[in-house]
Amino acid sequence: MTTTTTTRPRKGSNIKSTRIGLERNFDIPFIAEMALREKQIQQNYRPIISVHKWFARRPGTLFRGLLLSEFNNAPLRETYFKANDLSAIKIADPFMGGGTPLIEANRLGCDVTGFDINPMAYWIVREEIEHLDIANYQQEALKLTTWVKNKIGSLYTTRCLCCGRGNADVKYFLWVKTLPCQKCGTENNLFPGYRIAEARRHPKNVFVCPHCGELTESSSAQCICKYCSKSIPERGLSRSGTFECSKCGTANKYPKPELGAPKHKMFALEYYCEDCKTTHAGRFFKKPDNQDIAKYSEAQSILRKIDLSIIPDDIIPAGDETNRLHRWGYKQYKDMFNERQLLGLALSCQALLNVKNERIQNALATNLSDLLRYQNMLCRYDTMALKSLDIFSVHGFPVGLVQCESNLLGIANKRTGSSIGSGGWTNIIEKYSKAKAYCDLPFETQITDGNERRINIADEWIGENRSSDPNAKTRKVSLQCKSSTIAQLQPKSLDAVFTDPPYYENVQYAELMDFCYVWLKRLVQKRFPAFNPKSTRNANELTGNVTMDRGIEHFTEGIAEVFSKMAKALKPGGPFAFTYHHNRLEAYYPIAVAILDSGLTCSASIPCPGEMGGSIHINGTGSSIIDTIFVSRSTGSVPKRCLVESAQGIAGLVLEDALKLRAGNIAPTQGDLKCIIYGHLIRMAIWNLKKTWTTTTSTKEKLQKIEQAVRKFGSLESIEKSIGSGWQNAAKLQNFIACEKGAQYKTNEKSISF
Repeated sequence: MTTTTTTRPRKGSNIKSTRIGLERNFDIPFIAEMALREKQIQQNYRPIISVHKWFARRPGTLFRGLLLSEFNNAPLRETYFKANDLSAIKIADPFMGGGTPLIEANRLGCDVTGFDINPMAYWIVREEIEHLDIANYQQEALKLTTWVKNKIGSLYTTRCLCCGRGNADVKYFLWVKTLPCQKCGTENNLFPGYRIAEARRHPKNVFVCPHCGELTESSSAQCICKYCSKSIPERGLSRSGTFECSKCGTANKYPKPELGAPKHKMFALEYYCEDCKTTHAGRFFKKPDNQDIAKYSEAQSILRKIDLSIIPDDIIPAGDETNRLHRWGYKQYKDMFNERQLLGLALSCQALLNVKNERIQNALATNLSDLLRYQNMLCRYDTMALKSLDIFSVHGFPVGLVQCESNLLGIANKRTGSSIGSGGWTNIIEKYSKAKAYCDLPFETQITDGNERRINIADEWIGENRSSDPNAKTRKVSLQCKSSTIAQLQPKSLDAVFTDPPYYENVQYAELMDFCYVWLKRLVQKRFPAFNPKSTRNANELTGNVTMDRGIEHFTEGIAEVFSKMAKALKPGGPFAFTYHHNRLEAYYPIAVAILDSGLTCSASIPCPGEMGGSIHINGTGSSIIDTIFVSRSTGSVPKRCLVESAQGIAGLVLEDALKLRAGNIAPTQGDLKCIIYGHLIRMAIWNLKKTWTTTTSTKEKLQKIEQAVRKFGSLESIEKSIGSGWQNAAKLQNFIACEKGAQYKTNEKSISF
């Protein structure tokens, strides 16, 4: 279904004088419910995120809601599912990251300007917004995969144990790390356990026998090997950094970085046989046979004969995250791949560099960069979901003992065309095609009585132009790979700033994205100066980092400089809105300093889901999925009831916010409530300090002033106590989905101008 109505804001000076503003127009229950649903399966709500991996993307539904709330006077529920034209609006994002605020603004017709110091962020947003001829792209992608398949396709096939077919497709090769005993020299397999597949998505548990190496399936958690009749123990040799030699029993420690990058042994395959699928129950598993071992040796032989200059030989520098790699003996990025992976990636690079169309070549280079996260020897095999977990499934470099090598080419279902398994070219191409199709025809997903309905927004689109409509106005898109502290923006030229800034002590994105950057750099550097640096790391990054000696004062000074630059570029009264959350209150102090230094006043702190409770790094913890949206302006008004003076006053506001979230089917946990508390404390600290604030004092003194202003409201425990049963009854840990039946919330309020 497509909409036929286009909502336009009032033009010219009326745009400021008549609009209600997002502080009053933003519908927390409405957006909260959609934002949480989006985060559960974000690629279904916003397929554009599949262009390339980026971390901690905030919901597109949230920023669409913020933009429409600010620039449309009608209730958000009336405008959200209609086409909107905000072509009179200029939006900037000083920390564009994965690009969500800019993409949502561009889709609504705004002129957008984005900055990011990280070349990978710049590239990803560029590829997301740039228009692409999808049909031509798919044709070139097919040529690439066909060429690579003709070269090495046989290296990803195996003999089916059921029908004897010799060219069944391998989905995953499973490898285990090995180390020699320091006493007797015996090579030991460092299995933490011997169950490689659980009886959930497969009829039985699958075990590898430590005695003979064969695979046995069992309905119970206890297993006797059906080949050697020996009992398969529940636990493996390896535990807590030590292993007991299988031959002499000597206790050994690991890892052993002095031995170089870890060695691995292939011990199992999961494969797919098209001929047997209809008659076979569950997945196909097998121990690698002699032919499988020989094919890997063949890959090693071919690799020695080809030009290896395209394979990055960059040294892995020290870092908060990369030091973990050093502890395991990884010295160069290429050490993180096996020979078959390096061969497939090198051939893929050769093929895409022969593509003549520059935009399509860029798209395929982006695909290869994204493919890397599945084509390396840090990927793990999910024994429950029976799939590969990419290297960034947690926000770090987790080095496991059992690794998963995915089929480089991917496997296409001959009947449906969709991909079988994960981590191959077919998967990446399929996702990228859907992402770019979404740019041409974006949609929203409406939930009515529990049923999802996709609504195509025909008059909206993402890009700098629209080839299907030659009369469509070209939009201004300015993306700059540099720090926004040196941005050249005209004073009073922006209608709004929307962003998701770095969070103090957050994930070291640059350290992680260098893994992709060193490959992409070799493919695009000649045409894009942003890729000249050896690394995406930069001394001016705004993250806490022990290795680079960056602490809270560095973070405070940097973010304050950016906020001040953007505030000067804002039109009077224009909003500076950003998302933020952290599990420590002191991590909020820098943003309070930044808002005050920029001469703005925090006019609202609004709760909205920014994460999903089921995320690997959040589920089962006391972390929050709720972001605070801080809204700041140079002039405006705030509801009188929001200006409180005590712990009881803060508690009352938190209970109101919790009620609104529950109206959006979200049951806040104690971690969520804590972040909402932090938001109100920081907002009130800014309000109480704004008249006496001086920008010339030291950063340390400024942080102390914020802390003192916050303490005037009492301890966190006193606020929690004032919340009462609302706090006591809230869950302590995040669940996979935190939701409950909705309620209604309405309010009338008086305002105080500033």
